[in-house]
Amino acid sequence: MRVQADRDTCVGAGMCALTAPDLFTQDEDEGLVLVLVADGTLSSDQVASAAEAARLCPSRAILTTDSDAEEGSPP
Repeated sequence: MRVQADRDTCVGAGMCALTAPDLFTQDEDEGLVLVLVADGTLSSDQVASAAEAARLCPSRAILTTDSDAEEGSPP
């Protein structure tokens, strides 16, 4: 599974960083999401945290994608 964040959609609520601090943070200038996983590929133990962060994101800026799928959507 892969994770990505749409910084144009992000409203800086920070739910992702609070829910999965090993996967997400917020930049200091605008408070927008930054994905900490270099290529967005999640290990099996990170999948549940990423899915929860996507579920809690109020702007739906966090996207998880099945590695075999071309496009994904928040769970």
